[in-house]
Amino acid sequence: MKINKNIIKELNDYLEEFNLTEIEYTEKDIKVKVSKSRISKNTEPLAPTNEVMTIKDEVSIDNSKKIASPIIGTAYLAPEPGGKKFIEIGQKIKKGDTIMIVEAMKTMNHVPSPLDGVVKEITVEDGQPVEFGQTIATIN
Repeated sequence: MKINKNIIKELNDYLEEFNLTEIEYTEKDIKVKVSKSRISKNTEPLAPTNEVMTIKDEVSIDNSKKIASPIIGTAYLAPEPGGKKFIEIGQKIKKGDTIMIVEAMKTMNHVPSPLDGVVKEITVEDGQPVEFGQTIATIN
């Protein structure tokens, strides 16, 4: 069986263009999966040091919970362009409230809050592509 190298090159180009970590292509009995590591190639190896770390008297406890995208797609913070956003930083939300929409394959998927809380951070921009499991918001 001979695989068309152009397919692999094109899939690799899509990985770069859409900032994906993995893409799969299937045609009849041929299945091609291309993936890449997100580890930077320009990292310096850590050199051992003789520094001693000290423990601070103050301890801050972060009780925030991260909400992850349930699917790969495009995140939308409002139900329509220019519309009122589903959530704002500092807003109280309840379990089941829609926090944003993730569009996948022309289907608008409402992402519900998994718990009650106050919105601490929104980690995606309107219209930004998101990966499965990527943190899209943080609540306390």
